[in-house]
Order: sequence, then C-alpha cells, then structure tokens
Amino acid sequence: MLNTVYKDAIKNRDQMLSVLKGPKFEQILQKAKENWIDYSPTKKQVVTAGVDSSFNNTKFQGIELWAVTAVSIKSNGEVLVDRHDSGLGSDIELSRIASKMEIEACEQSVDLVDLVLMDGSLHSQFMTRQSSLDTAIVKAMKKNDNVIFISKTSNTKKQFERLGSLAGDIFYYNHVTKNPGFSKTFVEKKYGRDKIISSTFVRLSDSTPIIKLEFLGENHDQDEIKSVMNKIFTNSVGGYPYALKLAHNNCKISDRELSKMVSLLGLSNEVGSREVLG
Repeated sequence: MLNTVYKDAIKNRDQMLSVLKGPKFEQILQKAKENWIDYSPTKKQVVTAGVDSSFNNTKFQGIELWAVTAVSIKSNGEVLVDRHDSGLGSDIELSRIASKMEIEACEQSVDLVDLVLMDGSLHSQFMTRQSSLDTAIVKAMKKNDNVIFISKTSNTKKQFERLGSLAGDIFYYNHVTKNPGFSKTFVEKKYGRDKIISSTFVRLSDSTPIIKLEFLGENHDQDEIKSVMNKIFTNSVGGYPYALKLAHNNCKISDRELSKMVSLLGLSNEVGSREVLG
C-alpha cells in the first residue's frame, strides 16, 4: 500500500510542488528580495535565558495521568526557574497550564538576565484559548522590554497575501537568500492597541535555518533588530539560540518518563495499564 503511495508521489512530484508556487511565485520572490536586508551579526556579550514548557498525558480506564513542566535556563546551563505539576483527572487543559507556567517563568526571569527568549509564537498566545493569560504576558514583556518570542517554524501568510501567496511567508524568504540578515519589520494590530505585534524573519549565519522573532509593540527599527541579532548570535548553535535548545531539552516530558511515573504511582498493576506502557 505505502509503496504505491510513494510511487504515485514520485510520479506526480512536479505537479504537486507546483501548487506551492502558484501563478505569482516569481512576483512574490521579488517582493521577498526587496524586503530582505543583509546583515552579518557580531557577538555582543549579554546574559540570556530561554523559556519553554512541555506536557504529556496518557489515558487509561477513563482517567488521565498528566504532567506539565516549564523551565527558564541561561545559556551556561544555570536553571533560573523550574516549575512542574502532575496529577490524575479528565479533560485537563494542559496547554493552558503549560502557558501559565511559561509566563510565570518569564516573569521571574526578566529581572535576572539581559534578554528573555520565549519559545513559540506571540500570535499563538493571543489567538488561542491561552488568550485569558494575555494580560500577564503583556505585563511581563513591558516590564523591562527584554522579552522576545522566537519560533523555528511559522505558518503565517500575511506579508504576501495580497499577491496570492499559498505558502507561509518563511517559505519565500528561504527561497530568495541563504545569507545572514533579516526581513523588514511587519506590524499587526488586529489584537488591539495593547497587543500590537512586530515580527521579522532572521538568519543568523550563512545557510542556517530562518527563525522568526516577535516583539510587543510597533516601534522596533532596524538598529534594534541588528542589536538583538548580535545578542542572540553570541550563544547560538546552528543559527538557533542555545538557551532555547537547553530549555527544550530540560523541560521535555517523554513517553518513557511518563511510563516511569505510571510505575512509581503503582498504576502499572492496574488492569488496562498495558495501554499506558505501550
């Protein structure tokens, strides 16, 4: 069955990929080139913290075992904040708990370091059910103006939508340059006056992946973008901030770790726990 699917995909490769480009592909690429500013960052010594959260759960016999963690960690490996919670229940809003913990970790970090890097998208924060936490994250970001959201992937299609773009904005920037630099700041005001987002796509060094930076507010000029690039470039690996890599590794809850919790709680002896342990 899968072999047939693979063969059909190879046979129709060009036709499938043509959907990504669309009729105005070259026009969009030209616009992306005009938006891109070449800039090679230089290292600027600052103290940086990465903030990330994770959650996992497993269900058996009508009940759910869950665990949530959030961490703030400096580029040198020093843990500033370590938050965690777990329990048994049903219909638990794990994503909201994780977001709340992330914001709390951010709040505790803004006075301890020069720059706080939040994993993920500020857009997602404002758009999803975590929006009830908007006031808290806005307050944390405004306190010292040293909080930035960073994402490795982006599905936003705002910058080229008037040209009929089909793929995300990041797709077109990846096609027009492999050089370090950044895109002109794009400002969105749809969430309200206090929740304006300025975003830019950034590449820290040659041929590394593009990342997306999101700032709160609209007054972020090119000099500020360059300064931020210098700061995060100092402790980056493969074009990505090392503090965020450490945060991800330190907060991740794997299925194996969840299975260990099952054993520690004595749930592995319960009828039906086989599905928990896989």
